Amino acid sequence: MLRRTAYALLVLALAGTATACGRSAPDAATAADARGPITVWLSNNAQEVQWGKAMVAAWNKRHPGQHVTAQQIPAGKTSEEAISASIIAGTSACLAFNTSPAAVPTFQKQNGLVSLSDFPDGDAYITRRGGALTDQYKSADGKFYQLPWKSNPVMILYNKKLFKKAGLDPEHPKLATYREFLRTSRTLVRSGAAKAAIWPSPSSDFFQPWYDFYPAFAAQSGGKQLIEDGKPQFDSPAGRQVTDFWRTLYQEKLAPQEAYPGDSLNDGKAAMATVGPWAVAAYKNNVDIGVAPVPTSDGGTGKYSFSDEKSVSMFSSCENRGTAWDVLKFATSAGQDGDFLSATGQMPMRTDLTSKYPAFFKKQPTYKAFAEQAEHVVEVPNVAGSVDIWQTFRDAWTKSVVFGRESTRSALRDASSEITGLINEYGDPS
Repeated sequence: MLRRTAYALLVLALAGTATACGRSAPDAATAADARGPITVWLSNNAQEVQWGKAMVAAWNKRHPGQHVTAQQIPAGKTSEEAISASIIAGTSACLAFNTSPAAVPTFQKQNGLVSLSDFPDGDAYITRRGGALTDQYKSADGKFYQLPWKSNPVMILYNKKLFKKAGLDPEHPKLATYREFLRTSRTLVRSGAAKAAIWPSPSSDFFQPWYDFYPAFAAQSGGKQLIEDGKPQFDSPAGRQVTDFWRTLYQEKLAPQEAYPGDSLNDGKAAMATVGPWAVAAYKNNVDIGVAPVPTSDGGTGKYSFSDEKSVSMFSSCENRGTAWDVLKFATSAGQDGDFLSATGQMPMRTDLTSKYPAFFKKQPTYKAFAEQAEHVVEVPNVAGSVDIWQTFRDAWTKSVVFGRESTRSALRDASSEITGLINEYGDPS
């Protein structure tokens, strides 16, 4: 019996009737060169909205005959579900500047995305901007259905005041190896400086591994994805080292098993957090922040982390795709990327960020570590059934790592077997 989430079932059931339910899809050949007004969607992040409105105003001033309207992504449980519903109804914007790579395979199944590789300069533009990292964003057919736009590489943010309170050196924290990280964590909690050393959400949401397991696995494995060449990679020495490390944090109550109802780092309840550069602006008025790489067993340098990237995608309902492609290139030009970096503190998916925008990093040195980390990031695998795969992994993690109800070894083995079945299932068109 096929295993599907209710969400995936809805997608598969309705994908074939999307055109009948909504507007008729435009003829692809005609739309590819067509120019005229378009709508773009932005996330609800205040800084991104500010940048997006300024970007659109700059475009409209130069192109009065190709007017762009910017709106926030329609409200929904998640932006991915809102976008999926719009594909079914045929009401998507031409461009969405907040596409999760994990959702791209689902949107493709809905025939909702335009291949950016089909534009004459599509592949060349994407790879020139993003360099070798862009290979992770190709779909199974070798084409780009997303432009890698911005990353928020996950690192360790820590509260210097709490480290000092615990008698630790806030300028040179010992966090590089698992042994050092655990020793530092014990000092933070046992000294009474903080209730928790680190407090990631222990919830079972499918995306939560991206902020505890996956950054650590990327670092420990030297840059492996959860799945490579159609096979799970986490039931491995690197995966076992990561799960044992996090199990120790939970077992010794250095990471609480219950969810915190706010921001534990901002509220001074936790001394550390695994987050990206978007959070720096949120903490700057309340917390004296330090930044460190995600630890590994031996503290090796040049470590990878999870990108927490968002892409831009073009949708099949777009009638003026010529304009949409030009707007996409304008919005991700060197000038606009610099404006985006300044407005949001998030990292454009460009090579050599620090040398391209030296004035920003001189003025905002905290962000330099994130820019350097952004050149060593791992993306979620671009595979069908991604949400179910991550949910399967998270269920095993919650049961074994967070609550210790079974051994981490058996949990990894069983999850690997189950996910192998899902990969085969989703890869079978029957």
